[in-house]
Amino acid sequence: MAITALNSAATGLRALSTKIDVTANNLANAETTAFKRSRVNFEDLMYLQLKQPGTTNTTGEPSPAGIYVGLGTRISNTQIDTEQGSPESTGRQLDASIQGSGFFAVKILSTVGDGIGYTRNGAFFRNKNGDLISSIGDGYQLIPQVNIPTNVPEENISIGADGKVEFIVPGSNTKQLAGQLQLSQFPNPQGLKLLGGSIYLKTDASGEALTGNPGESGTGTILSGFLEGSNVDPVKELVGLIKTQRSFELNSQSIQTADQALQTIGNLRRG
Repeated sequence: MAITALNSAATGLRALSTKIDVTANNLANAETTAFKRSRVNFEDLMYLQLKQPGTTNTTGEPSPAGIYVGLGTRISNTQIDTEQGSPESTGRQLDASIQGSGFFAVKILSTVGDGIGYTRNGAFFRNKNGDLISSIGDGYQLIPQVNIPTNVPEENISIGADGKVEFIVPGSNTKQLAGQLQLSQFPNPQGLKLLGGSIYLKTDASGEALTGNPGESGTGTILSGFLEGSNVDPVKELVGLIKTQRSFELNSQSIQTADQALQTIGNLRRG
């Protein structure tokens, strides 16, 4: 049975090592705009059945319990924590934070998925043509397209809670509509694929994107002049890291104990 203990402890070390990797990534992105932390979920493996519950014992009565020996653990999945991060004031007109659920849709490389990525990072800029683009990566164009004349200064641009992007041409007092920001929701956001660079991709597990204007059909609203902060709590992550480290050490101790038991059994012939 010491061999079983060795294998079980090895699965624990492997799973806990992955949890340490995930926690380290969470901490590394504690200051990343709109970053969503990941949580590791564990599940136990199969069991060796040494005695089945309900078998008749020597008195003719059914046994109230069986004997099972577990074969260890594994990671069932990593779960995205969709809790909203705190809005952080930037004072910049083209920064937009989503208050509630939803993602901005952006154009990415056509070779990746269907060429559409989703992000909650609302740091926007204008390219040379006046199109509104996301600041992440090399600059991804928003979907739907929003165009603001290049001669309009940034302070003359406003983004409403409903996602309407308006501007005032210098020398005029009349607001003009540049475009409409839209937000996309998914039936199962946990099923989104993490591409990196604050970009998510839809999958069969996430379901199709449901797109609408901010504030409609359950989507969040837009807060201009703010960016969503990371939802990583460094204190909680460090506490979890310490617990994981202790569990790792205990699994290492299990391996040492099982090894000593095997050595004792091996020495019986020489005794």
